[in-house]
Amino acid sequence: MSGILRYSLGMRSIIIIAHNLRSTHNVGSLLRTADGLGVATVYLTGYTPYPRQVDDVRLPHLAQKIHRDISKTALGAEQSVRWESIPDISVLIADLKSQKYVVAALEQTPFAKDISTYKPPERLALILGREVEGVEQEVLALSDLQLVIPMLGSKESFNVVQAAAMAVYHCRFYR
Repeated sequence: MSGILRYSLGMRSIIIIAHNLRSTHNVGSLLRTADGLGVATVYLTGYTPYPRQVDDVRLPHLAQKIHRDISKTALGAEQSVRWESIPDISVLIADLKSQKYVVAALEQTPFAKDISTYKPPERLALILGREVEGVEQEVLALSDLQLVIPMLGSKESFNVVQAAAMAVYHCRFYR
């Protein structure tokens, strides 16, 4: 991100934690969205697929196929966005909290705050959960709070990447 653009957006640091997503296409789209919205880092946790990396421990043909599938929607963002694969989300969350990040799960819960009125902190880590089932209860328990995007139609939820885009956009430009 250019210095001028970063200055105009403020210095808010936003991190995405994509936990237990199955779809390589969602991962690629998420990386592309993260690039466009200036996300500091995308952490791919649990069984979330990830692009090829140096010293990749996966079988070469599997790593290549997953990388190719992610690249179809990432369109190069897998190379321009800082990302990291970390299997254990609890270790990551503890580390982020020690760095003074507020950890918010994007999930529909009885105690979730409406994101449209949420004032984001200077350091925010946003957890995204499984495409259908959402964020697991044990992960919700590790979060500092939950945020919800109000639904106006008959469907119960947005696609995980669409929800991430709305949430990050709000948090990026909220003043």
